[in-house]
Amino acid sequence: MALFSRKPSKPTASDLRRERRALLILRDERLRELGGLTLEMYRRDHFNETLIIERCAELVAIEARASEIDALLRARGLRRQGSAICACGAPLLMGARFCPSCGRSLIDDAARAEATG
Repeated sequence: MALFSRKPSKPTASDLRRERRALLILRDERLRELGGLTLEMYRRDHFNETLIIERCAELVAIEARASEIDALLRARGLRRQGSAICACGAPLLMGARFCPSCGRSLIDDAARAEATG
């Protein structure tokens, strides 16, 4: 009985970082698959809206978990505060081209920062 009453241990920072890296790789794979799926549907003139919605929901869930991990790492002081925040205040995923909250292009912001820096 004592085994079941024990609290699960908190994940370490390295566990969180490992999970975040795996999620980002999975997100990139799913994005490529979504693009390929959409192209094939267009080629065959058979669009399945339900399938697209399911795949997009999966991507949103992956990004939400990665953002949750970012917040956990920031709360523990293990990640720099300002490095992964959009101008709108939303946390950004590493390698993102657009803000998941406001849709702002992050590539344009980076180019402007390099030009002025």
